[in-house]
Amino acid sequence: MYRCALTAVITAVALHASAFAQTHRFFPATALRGDLVVLQTPDVSLNGKPARLAPGARVKGDDNMLKQPASLMGQKLVVHYTVDPQGLLMDVWVLNPVELANKGWPRSREEAARLQFEPGTQTWSKP
Repeated sequence: MYRCALTAVITAVALHASAFAQTHRFFPATALRGDLVVLQTPDVSLNGKPARLAPGARVKGDDNMLKQPASLMGQKLVVHYTVDPQGLLMDVWVLNPVELANKGWPRSREEAARLQFEPGTQTWSKP
């Protein structure tokens, strides 16, 4: 009896996790889209230019689980990211296929300044 209940709980959690990985997460309006390659942590390449991860930076995979940057080394990843006041990458989210389909995400602060963000739908549009 307990084994059946435990199996049901594990199955429900696994189904929820796989369904969640294919949905939109909520990103802050300060997040930008970019192409990231982890080099030798904390050094990365962001949009083909040198960048660094901040101390305490959080990298979440397309499954929304925390990832060690070294486990992503050498892969070219499309991400959303935020920067701290010193310009270091603070939060990084590797995008899943559903999030990648949202093509209108800004890639620079200048582009974001020309657009309006709708947090509920996670979309950007011209004001």
